[in-house]
Amino acid sequence: MAKLTLDELRKMRDTTKMDIIRREAEGKVIQVIVAMGTCGIAAGAKTTLDTFLRSLDEFSDETNKLVETVMVRQTGCLGLCHSEPTVEVAVPGMPPVIYGKVDNALAREILSKHIIGRQLLDEHILDKPSVDIITVQ
Repeated sequence: MAKLTLDELRKMRDTTKMDIIRREAEGKVIQVIVAMGTCGIAAGAKTTLDTFLRSLDEFSDETNKLVETVMVRQTGCLGLCHSEPTVEVAVPGMPPVIYGKVDNALAREILSKHIIGRQLLDEHILDKPSVDIITVQ
């Protein structure tokens, strides 16, 4: 096995730091929760989770650093096996919703339209609060 250079070690350290920052909860107000039960994993939830984590940098800019405000985490089965992979999204000022059949394209759409654009993707929502408990702000 070849020895690592100092630059390679620094790159490895920086990559690991970013992975840790993506998983930290402190100071983050938006949550993306990917269901990672066995049914979800079999349906592709690991790829969905990886897409959310990788795309945080891509959708960030100088004024909107998603890595600092969005927490991507995983949970067990949500009981919606027929619609896996499922993802719950909680954004302040919006009702928490659960999206179903979240593939890579839909994960990127959730980031751009729901999290950044503050627009629900109604055609993909499996569960959302009843209209009578949503308050208009």
